[in-house]
Amino acid sequence: MRTVLLTGLTMIAFAANSLLNRAALADDLIDPIGFGVMRLIAGTLMLAVLILLRRKGWALFTGARIVGVLSLFTYIFGFSVAYVSLDAGFGALILFGTVQITMFGAALAGREPLPPRRILGAGLAMLGLVWLMWPGGSGIGGTSLLHAGMMVAAGIGWGIYSLVGRMVRDPLGDTGANFLGAALLALALVPFLPVAPDAIIASPNGIWLAVVSGALTSGLGYALWYHVLPRLGAARAALAQLTVPVIALVAGVVFLGESVTLPLLAAAALVLAGVAMGIRDARR
Repeated sequence: MRTVLLTGLTMIAFAANSLLNRAALADDLIDPIGFGVMRLIAGTLMLAVLILLRRKGWALFTGARIVGVLSLFTYIFGFSVAYVSLDAGFGALILFGTVQITMFGAALAGREPLPPRRILGAGLAMLGLVWLMWPGGSGIGGTSLLHAGMMVAAGIGWGIYSLVGRMVRDPLGDTGANFLGAALLALALVPFLPVAPDAIIASPNGIWLAVVSGALTSGLGYALWYHVLPRLGAARAALAQLTVPVIALVAGVVFLGESVTLPLLAAAALVLAGVAMGIRDARR
């Protein structure tokens, strides 16, 4: 039960990231690159404070660190750029649909046991996602292929980041080290990026949203995710994350005034049913 509750709390944090990103970028409160950089810096500072308070060593350089840093970097900036155009819920659907494919592929490659119930549940959940993303099927249309492609890249990055997380022994320390590495990489690359003539000047509200996203829903949320991942396995972790688009869809309607249709709700219910079927332990 404890793992279920912690996993649920983590999924809420993931959905909150979609809302915070979309709220900041849709209203031109900050540019996507600036949001991503601020998010990484805020997450790094929050995690560094927690690591120092616990008075335990911090392994900055390990064999898997470069994979964790690069996958987190890809996710953060693909995610931010995508939300310039995509609605919060729809962006989350593309993101975690891609994560599902990435992590299930890894589970198959790693010969992880996949009982028929889990395969059927994954199939139902993916059917719901296809319904949601099908042009005209759920009332969501006119999607920018560029921004959808950036979200697919973010999904691959997050899927790899989650796969690496199954092997960590220090969730807080490893998350902090990954954030630090990704933040340093971002600060090294940003000065070489071209500046658009109509570049957005970050507002205090945009910076505040990025800090909240980085310190709370990202930094602490990702450390919690690394804590529960070893107990879930690749297949169940992928399935659990398919609840995030549904949470983001509902929250986007409530907090951001995004549109909702009956087919969209039906498809979201199909996703949840598939997740419930696939993640349930058949022995209970």
